[in-house]
Amino acid sequence: MLMSNSDRAARLHYLANSFRVLTRGDYVPCAVSGEHIPLDELRYWSVAQQQAYATAQHATRAMAG
Repeated sequence: MLMSNSDRAARLHYLANSFRVLTRGDYVPCAVSGEHIPLDELRYWSVAQQQAYATAQHATRAMAG
């Protein structure tokens, strides 16, 4: 995990196999739990919803309805 003192949320554009940073920051919030996901640990997101998820379980819950 990258260490930083700024603790700012990043703005991302989620693509099929990657994401583009629109506004630099240290993390993105999980759309389900609200927990901070460091960018270097981000593995799950929805291109259609443009949302990040902390875990596969959170992604599944969000996509199930």
